Amino acid sequence: MPVPVPQQRSASAAETSHGDLTLLVIEDDPAGTTITVPELSAAAGTRVRVRTARNLTEAARLLTDDVDCILLDLALPATGAGNGPVADPGTGAGSGPEEEQLSARADELAALTHVLRLAPHHAVLALTAQDDTELATEAVRVGAQDYLFRGELDARVLSRAIRYAVERKRADIAQHQLTESRLRAQENARLERGLLPTPLLDGSGLSFAARYRPGRSRALLGGDFYDVVRTPDGTVHAMIGDVCGHGPDEAALGVELRIAWRALTLAGLCGDDLLATLQQVLEHERQSEEIFATLCTVDIAPDGRQAGLCLAGHPAPLLARHGRPARLLPYEDGGPALGLLPRARWPRRQVELGGAWSLMLYTDGLIEGRVGTGGSERLGQDGMAAMVNSRLEQGLAGDELLEAAVSEVRELNGGELTDDVAVLLLGRDPERIRRWGGSAPRSHPASVDRPPSSSPPVRAAGAHRPPL
Repeated sequence: MPVPVPQQRSASAAETSHGDLTLLVIEDDPAGTTITVPELSAAAGTRVRVRTARNLTEAARLLTDDVDCILLDLALPATGAGNGPVADPGTGAGSGPEEEQLSARADELAALTHVLRLAPHHAVLALTAQDDTELATEAVRVGAQDYLFRGELDARVLSRAIRYAVERKRADIAQHQLTESRLRAQENARLERGLLPTPLLDGSGLSFAARYRPGRSRALLGGDFYDVVRTPDGTVHAMIGDVCGHGPDEAALGVELRIAWRALTLAGLCGDDLLATLQQVLEHERQSEEIFATLCTVDIAPDGRQAGLCLAGHPAPLLARHGRPARLLPYEDGGPALGLLPRARWPRRQVELGGAWSLMLYTDGLIEGRVGTGGSERLGQDGMAAMVNSRLEQGLAGDELLEAAVSEVRELNGGELTDDVAVLLLGRDPERIRRWGGSAPRSHPASVDRPPSSSPPVRAAGAHRPPL
C-alpha cells in the first residue's frame, strides 16, 4: 500500500548519512515490488522510508532533496506532464535495421533518461525483467547506478542495492567535483603565468634576475608586482610594488597596476606624473577605500651611471657598487603609499650608480620575517642588507644570490613566509657589456616559487646574472 509522504528535510542525496534512507519507487503498479517498509527496515538494520509514484509527473512532485535513491521500473510509459512520450531530441525511426533497433532501445530507456535529467544528483536503480540483461546493462551505461531484476528482488537485495547506489553516486559526484577543481586550477595557473611580466631589456646592457613567491597557497600571483622596460631613448625603467593584502582581489589589482605602469611608462610618463596617474587607477579599481599600494620606481639613464628614484611608501632599494658593501638608498624624500592621500606628491631623487653596480628592489615580505629566539624580532632592512653582504662575500650573484637570500629568510623565520615576496635585481658590468658588443642577452621572466603545500614550483627560463 502507498506510504504517506514524510515532511521534507533540508539535506541533499550527496549528504546522505548511514541513518535513515528515503526511497522513491516509480512504477505504474505500486504493489509490483512486493517489498514492504518493515521488510526493508529489517534487512537494512535502519529505517527506510518509501514514496511511490505511478508516473513521471507524480514523481517530479515527490522528488525532493531528502530523497536518497530512486527505483525506476523501465517498463513505465515515458510520459511526462501530459505532453506525450519523453524521448531524446533527434531520436526517430531510421531507414535500416540498426537504426530501428537503436530507436527501439532509446524508447525503452526514455523514462530513465527523463528521470536522470530530472534528478541529476540522485542515485537511480533500474528495475527490469530478468531475461533482459542487455537492457539492464544499457541502463547503467546511460547513467543508472545499478540494475535489479524483478524475479530476484527481495528486501535484502534491494536494501543492499540502495546503499551501494547512494555511495556510488556520492563517489561519482565527488570525482566530478575533483575533476572540475583540477581543471579550474590548471586554467588559473595558465592565466596567472600569462600575467607574470616579461622584462623588456633588449639593448640595455643590464643584467636582470628576479624571484617571486606568493603568500597565497596554490597560487602563482599575489599582491606583489614588478616590471622592467626599456624606452626608445635608452632609459631603463624598473618598478616594484605591493598591494595591501595577498588574496585574489589584491593579485588582480596588482596586475592592473603593473600593466598600467608599463603603458604609462612607454607613453613617456615618469616620476610624479606617473605615480599620480597610477593613484587614479588604484582609486577607481580598488574594492574599498582602505586598499592602498606601495611602490618603488627607478629610471636608469642610458649610460647606466645615474638613476632617478621615487618611493611611494615602499622600502628603499639596496645598492651594491663594485668593491663596496651593499647599502640602502636614502628614504627621506619618499612620498605616501598610493591611495592614502588624494593630492599627494612623490619627489624624484637623483642617485649616482657608478660604473659597475647591482641594484636590488624588493617588497616588505622579504624583511618582515621573524628572526631570533622565539621569533620576537623582524629581520628588517638592516638585517637584510647584512645578509646580502654576506652572500656577496661568498661570490654569489644573480639568481643564486636571490635564491640564497629568500631561502635564508625562510630559515630565519622558522618556516614559510605568510606574506608575498618579490625581489628584483638589476646590474651593470662594463666588462660584460664590452664582451657583448654594447648589449646584453635577452632577459627572461622571473622564477616563481609556490608554498610547499601546493604543486611543485614553476620555474621560468633562467635569467642572467648581475656582476656582483
